[in-house]
Amino acid sequence: MPDPGTPSHQPDAETEDPRHNHLCPVWIGRLLVSPIRRLVEDPAKILAPFVSRGSTVVDAGCAMGFHSLDLARLVGPEGRVICLDVQQKMLDGLVKRGRRKGLDGVIEPRLCDQNGLGLDDVAGRAELVTAFNVVHETSFPERFLHECSDALMPGGRLLIVEPRGHVTPGDFAESIAAATGLGLIPEPAPRVFKSLTALFAKPTG
Repeated sequence: MPDPGTPSHQPDAETEDPRHNHLCPVWIGRLLVSPIRRLVEDPAKILAPFVSRGSTVVDAGCAMGFHSLDLARLVGPEGRVICLDVQQKMLDGLVKRGRRKGLDGVIEPRLCDQNGLGLDDVAGRAELVTAFNVVHETSFPERFLHECSDALMPGGRLLIVEPRGHVTPGDFAESIAAATGLGLIPEPAPRVFKSLTALFAKPTG
């Protein structure tokens, strides 16, 4: 696995208030890739408007790849989907699923940690960064969002999706404020079943 490296930005530990992180158990990760989920949440329909053939995208907190594999189909063999997770077993499940679908040449699994995403080599190159149900699990959400923003190309988009009810509107508003504080521009977000969603574009100027 590639070395996740050192985060590009190290916020002052005294000024950033870490949230308690609650990692998704691996057994839940298996449930999350159930075909039944597609009846209410179609990854291709949600993500297709923001992805181009041959582009680089990042799926942060990919788990076993419910969204990753559809992203791989959307970018095609000329593109790549960088799939990040802090649990090796999640990535192992993703790789197995990708191999069965013939998409293992497009997905690029990377083991990261709570200290950084390890995306320095992708800086300014990603057309889309997705963060499905993951911001609330990070120890330092502002740092996480900063690294996601750094990965985006000018005009690239960051999609944040959080589970409604599990994440309060107040906490979600903090994530939105953090993203806009980075200079990202809010845009109309797609609807996702029982979720809070926010979409941002990186300025082109």
